[in-house]
This record gives sequence, structure tokens and C-alpha cells, in this order.
Amino acid sequence: MPYTPPLKDMNFILRHIADIDGLARLPGYEHATADVVEAVLEEAAKLAAEVWAPTNTAGDRQTSTISGNDVKTPDGFKNAYTKFAEGGWNALVCPEEFGGQNLPRALGMAVGEMWQSANLALGLCPLLSQAAIEAIEKYGTEDQKQTYLAKIISGVWTGTMQLTEPQAGTDLAAIRTTARKNGDHYLMKGQKIFITYGEHDFTPNIIHLVLAHIDGLPEGNDGLGLFIVPKFLVNRDGSLGKRNDAKAVSLEHKLGIHGSPTCVMMYGEQEGAVAYLIGGAGEGLRCMFTMMNNARIAVGLQGVALAERAYQQALSYARERFQCTRLGDKSGKRVAIIEHPDVRRMLLTMKATTEASRALAYYAGGMIDRMRREKDPALAQLAAARVDLLTPLVKAWSTDLAVETASTGIQVHGGMGFIEETGAAQYYRDARILPIYEGTNGIQSNDLVFRKVLRDNGAEAGRFIAEMRGFLKNLSQKPSDDLDVIAGAMDKGIAALEETTSWMLANAKSNSEVLAAGAVPYLRLFSTVAGGYMMAQMAHAAHQALFSPDGDASYYNTKLITARFFAEALLPQVYGLMTPVMGGHGTVMQISNDQF
Repeated sequence: MPYTPPLKDMNFILRHIADIDGLARLPGYEHATADVVEAVLEEAAKLAAEVWAPTNTAGDRQTSTISGNDVKTPDGFKNAYTKFAEGGWNALVCPEEFGGQNLPRALGMAVGEMWQSANLALGLCPLLSQAAIEAIEKYGTEDQKQTYLAKIISGVWTGTMQLTEPQAGTDLAAIRTTARKNGDHYLMKGQKIFITYGEHDFTPNIIHLVLAHIDGLPEGNDGLGLFIVPKFLVNRDGSLGKRNDAKAVSLEHKLGIHGSPTCVMMYGEQEGAVAYLIGGAGEGLRCMFTMMNNARIAVGLQGVALAERAYQQALSYARERFQCTRLGDKSGKRVAIIEHPDVRRMLLTMKATTEASRALAYYAGGMIDRMRREKDPALAQLAAARVDLLTPLVKAWSTDLAVETASTGIQVHGGMGFIEETGAAQYYRDARILPIYEGTNGIQSNDLVFRKVLRDNGAEAGRFIAEMRGFLKNLSQKPSDDLDVIAGAMDKGIAALEETTSWMLANAKSNSEVLAAGAVPYLRLFSTVAGGYMMAQMAHAAHQALFSPDGDASYYNTKLITARFFAEALLPQVYGLMTPVMGGHGTVMQISNDQF
């Protein structure tokens, strides 16, 4: 079915959650005025809806194919990417020094959501390019920046991120791909798997960023380096030279995202692939985490995008499918299934969780902007701490919700949802990778518990909790039944988060394995409360807007109803998560391996 970008919601969240007007006052963002933001969103919506979205179903059915070492993407993909690059969309949030438009990341989140909603498999290509851009910009030499950044930013070339090997998924210390020093460069040999857009037909060159062990350094993480490995070597004048000893040898056959070529890559089948170290020797993991954190936020946004697409599909079907009479109606008149209470419950759950996760993602985007642009170093440091805390929440919660929302979308369709022709099943299949790649959601949960909460003894988590409590005081002063209900539910939710966080801090040393076993429900609890906070802020803004002379009463009332539903029906889930967090999963370490 057609995709309609939710521009009104995007604008609302950019204004009231990400504070796009405030971002436009930061140094370097002065050109991000309201009219520019509106124009960017409208133009992106046209490309996403009219060019990208029509390729989604066809790409799923046709898939990418490989012949020799050449990969052909589905019909329409290359044209859609070309229009994207020619329109300057890849450069939207990139530095002006290398041809970027230097617009806020928060705005880039809204635009990026459209690409991923329109065609997730296609949207993966620029997503990985953005990660490569950030790594080269941060760690590359001046020569490396001059050689590669402008071309990747413009979309003339694309970038990849390459970590995984058959024996080294999460355990990157087990990497066997090796780089040996050879004059001013290295020669690389090895194999990488699960490489998104490792080969394709969009651009003449692909710039691979590859994690490898440096010959002569110790085994493990301390021996890793991050390398730029171009598909074609680049001459001093910027022209392309000879083909590098790096190629795709096969494509993975996947559950979903069929249009995206996921490659097995081979390096150094002959003399060795020419590779250029980025950052320092032994610092590969630190450099790679710049890419990983960029990608984790972006994958969280993919979760939002896919949930939105699944919701739009389910809503359309529920309005058109006539089944049974309305409850209590004796006339025998059949009604659209949207009239049935359980279908309404499913749709409102899909809507509320998608809006909450969207707001949390855009909020994180705004914090990234503040981290990078605040003049006051103390404020920039506080924003950076908030980004660190939010990253696992955005990645894991949004992607878990995407799977749940896509599954619910199939349920709304009933038996027709299980039939591929309706399209609902594709969203479920595509969504299922999201909790897995860029660090499984179990890893995100451990990251939240051990690196983000325990490492600073709960300081940033406590600051976020205090911020939420401070907002509730303002919310409770507004004369509104809806806001009163939301404030009451949030007060209890925050209390649950405080109690579980305090328990974790108290048991950090004595029960670390129990904390790890309860990390996933803790992340879910934390994220649900954070999502409730986003919904409460939107409810507050909608309540105020109801009394403005040019307000859209229907839209703002919908915002209030949706936020109240989240508070009454979804936020109470945190109570059921408290016991599993606080020791309820201790038995997982008591059962022996042979008892499973």
C-alpha cells in the first residue's frame, strides 16, 4: 500500500520534544529556520512516498542477486538511490567543509525515518554511509578526509561497516582478518560476513571500513585496527585506480530485507587488499564504536519507521475490512473491523508506542546536536552523557516495539495478514533483524546496566529521573482530567524505575550475574518510563495548543487521548517488570547446562 509520511507528527515532535527552535540558536545551525525545516520535510516526503516506497514490495520479491563478484539490486533501487544522492539528501547533516548541509541531527532523524519507512532494505545503504562518514571525520587523517569524505557525503561513493566473521560476532576479540604493514599502507587478508551493501550497482566505488587484527600486535581487542579499504584504489587526483583485492563472493539468504545485498566479503585472495589505518594501531575498537553508536541510534530509528509503516497498513485494512456487527447491535449490519474494541485496542497500542518511540529517538537526535554544538562545555558534556544513556534505549526498545507492532499488524489483518500478497508479513520479516544487528538487544541491555548506570553509580540515570519528576510538578498544575491521569501514572512509573535502579546499584558487586539476567526487563522498564515521559510532554504541549486561536482541536485531542492511553494501558507494564529485574531471574544461573 502507499506510504504517507506523518509530517504533522514529525513537526510536532521536532518542535516540542527535540526543540528544533532551540537547536537553530546553536552555533552553526542558524540556517535551520522554521521555513527551512518545513521545506526539507515536505521535499523528503515527496521523494520517499513517490520514488522510494513503490520499490519496497518489488524489492522484497525480486531480491538482490550476484553474478561472479558483481551484485545487481532490484529494479528501481538504483534509480531511487540516484535521485536521493542528486537531491543532496545524503549530505543533509554532514559538515559543510566537505559539501554537507550541516543541518541538525534531529531534523535528520525525521528525514531518515521517511527513507526507512519507504524502503528499509534500500535505506540501509545511506545508513551505513553515515556511520563511515562519522568515523572518517573523527579519526581520519587530513589526507584521508580530503580523499574520501566529499565523495561519500555527496553519495557519489558509499561506505560500509565490517566487523563480523564466522567465529567473531559479538566477540570481536576473536577476529582473524589480519592487516600487515607494507610501506605507507597495510595488506589485508581475511573474510567478513553479514556485510550490508558490501557490493552493489549504485556507485562506482565503495569505501569499506574494516576491523582487523594488526600483524605483530597482541591478540584480542588491543591488537585491533580500523582500516579504510576502497573497492577501487583512489589516485592522487581523485580518479579511480585499479581494483583492490577485495570482493563479494556470495549473498546471504535472509528472512527479510531481501532487497538489501548482505555480502560475504573476501580480502586478499591474491597479494592482499590495500588498507589504510584510521586512528591509531590497537585503537580499532574505539574507532569502530563511533560507527556502532551512530548505527545503533539509526537502527532504533528504523524500528520507529517500520512500526509506522506497519501501523499505516493495519489502519487502512481495518477501515476497509467489513466483518460482523458492532457489539450490542441487533440490526445485523456488518461494520468495518475498526469498530470492534479489540481491533481498536491493537491499533491504539500500535499508534501510541510508535509515537513514544519516535519522540525518544528525535529527543536523542536533539541531544546529539547539543553535544556537538553547545558553546558551554559543561552543557555539551551533560548532553553527551544523556546521549550515552539514551543510545541503548533507542536501539533496543524501538526495535523490540517494531517487531511487536508488525506482529500486531498481521493480527489486525487476521488470516489475510499471513498471506504475503497483503504486504503485512513483509514488515514482520523485515523488522526481525532490527533487535539483532548492531549489537543484539541483550547486549544493549547489558550496556545500559553495566556501562551507563553502574559505571557512574547511577548519576546520569538519576539526573534523567530528576528531570522527569521536575516536569511532573509542572504537569500537575494544569486543570485537565487527561493530564491528571497521565501525571499520576507517570509518578508511579518513575517510582518503579527509581526502586529498581536503586536495587541494581546496591547489588552491583554481589549479584552481577543476576543483574545481567535481569538487564533486558530493566531496559524495557526504563524505556517504557522514558517513553511515558515523552508522551506526557506531548500531552502537555497539545493541551496548551488547544487554547491557541489557530489550533487544530481534533489533532491535539488525539494527542491527549493517545498519551492517556499510553499512561493507563501501557505504562503499568513496568510493575510486572520490577520483580524479574530485582532478582527474579536468579534461577537462570542455578540450572545446569545439561538440565536445559
